[in-house]
Amino acid sequence: MDLTSAPPRVTPPANPAENPAENPVAQAVTASLDVAHRHDPYPAYAVLRDTPGFPPGPLGTHVLARHGDCEQVLQDPAWSHAEEARLLHPDSEVALPGSFLWMDPPDHTRLRGLVAGAFTPRRIEGLRTQAEALTAQLMDAAVEAGTVDLVEALAYPLPLRMICSLTGVPAEAEDDVRRMSAGIARGLDPDVLLGPSELAARTAAVHEFADLFGTLAASRRADPRDDLVSALARAGEDGDRLSPVELLGTLLILVVAGHETTVNLVANGVRALAAHPDQLALLRERPELVPAAVDELLRFDAPVHLTTRTARTALTVGDRTFAPGESLLLLLGSANRDTAVFPRADDLDVTRFAGRGARRHLAFGLGLHHCIGAALARLEMETVLRALTARGTGVELLTDRPRYRPNLVVRGMAELPVRLTEGSAR
Repeated sequence: MDLTSAPPRVTPPANPAENPAENPVAQAVTASLDVAHRHDPYPAYAVLRDTPGFPPGPLGTHVLARHGDCEQVLQDPAWSHAEEARLLHPDSEVALPGSFLWMDPPDHTRLRGLVAGAFTPRRIEGLRTQAEALTAQLMDAAVEAGTVDLVEALAYPLPLRMICSLTGVPAEAEDDVRRMSAGIARGLDPDVLLGPSELAARTAAVHEFADLFGTLAASRRADPRDDLVSALARAGEDGDRLSPVELLGTLLILVVAGHETTVNLVANGVRALAAHPDQLALLRERPELVPAAVDELLRFDAPVHLTTRTARTALTVGDRTFAPGESLLLLLGSANRDTAVFPRADDLDVTRFAGRGARRHLAFGLGLHHCIGAALARLEMETVLRALTARGTGVELLTDRPRYRPNLVVRGMAELPVRLTEGSAR
């Protein structure tokens, strides 16, 4: 598949935060992005939320750490998301293929509309039985083993198999999809944070995805099935609706984002509940709180911690006006811990979203780019929580500082050693 339709290379603006003087704000910006703080960026976020204005960040950006500012920008379509690939990956010889994730209307509207049918509430609810059966199978094996890496035992296989099933990726290709996705998920981080081997792995993974989905799309054109590849391949026959590069970019981002983020949600969520046994006990006593608990776990330790936006016109946030072309780095993980919006924001409270009036978290974004797979992620996390509560499974953390992947944008653990014990409830 042709990958030559990559965005033109541009030079990022000069970074006013380079060689900053030693001061708490500059240190907090650095810590919020530094791999050494991936396990706990929240103290740095707190410093940035308390800092007036918008501190300078990398690549000429300004950092937004407060919920109100991030919410305002995410909801305003005058802030473009289309520049993120150029901003973060300006020197890529083969840029990440375009998808509606990095588009503005009308292209964003057109492509998202083609995909939306696969993520309707009815279609997602129809996946519940499959998710429950798979979760039960994985939980049985994990409990029987006793001591497991929860990422390998549950958090990874559940969303991977679900998104592959939904899109139409055959089961025998799942291991390849996982390997390629790891290279691309890491490659979503700014190029300046990636080493030569990581850049090469991303490029190789993009080409492999192109081969996989190109072959699969050709097969589905000849023999359509009830999956997303078939639907998009048929749309691709009408060249002005879906080009080959758009087909690749759309499938790539749906498959990668459709499971890599949920891996983090499941692992982060189980870890948080294991570290707060009173909250897990409350869920067992009141299983009706499970949907609210999913929102709280998304807020408490979000799977995606940052995104960017670029001003298309002169735009004002707070008391500052940004000129056209200026870019912002939105720290979603920080916004979700803003005590101005969420009282006791550093505490886990599974009842927080149970009543009316709770402010919305930003884990799925807002506005035009609200996560299209949010309902699927919710379903998968609900399924895990209901399995834990119904079975009475005990979860003991075997380390208080698990190893994290270096990924900045899609932040999550590389492994989570736990000991699982079966309870009396089933």
